[in-house]
Amino acid sequence: MKRILLVAFTALTFASCQQKTGSTTATAADSSVVATTDTTKSATVDTSLHQGGPVLNLVTDTYNFGKISKGEVVTYSFKFKNTGRIPLIIKDAIATCGCTVPEPPTKPIQPGAENEIKVVFNSAGKPVGAIEKVVTVNSNALNNPVQLRLVGEITEK
Repeated sequence: MKRILLVAFTALTFASCQQKTGSTTATAADSSVVATTDTTKSATVDTSLHQGGPVLNLVTDTYNFGKISKGEVVTYSFKFKNTGRIPLIIKDAIATCGCTVPEPPTKPIQPGAENEIKVVFNSAGKPVGAIEKVVTVNSNALNNPVQLRLVGEITEK
């Protein structure tokens, strides 16, 4: 059900982001406007088109932890870099359930600086089998929001 909603949301997003043909002229008043793009991946954004806003550029957006025994805790740090020209501010990181706890940086990430978002997954009480946990990161980035995924398999002890 979640995948159907995700596909529908993605389709609507792409349908609403059609480019208009023709040219426009930017004025000084337009310089304070920063465009945003909703994506589920941290695709590289051409910041020259968007007044150099921050870009959360992940090394990877998915971590496969493989097979773990029921009750084990998995910790992974998603590394990223602000490839924009102004500070990146992570507003929050929201997990799909309480068993997954994201720990985003609390201070602004300066242009060119690298940082990480630590994610801790506790498999206690989870059913045996394949699992996918999603963390949605909301920020002032041009590619906001960004989704991080932990995938793997839980086995009996």
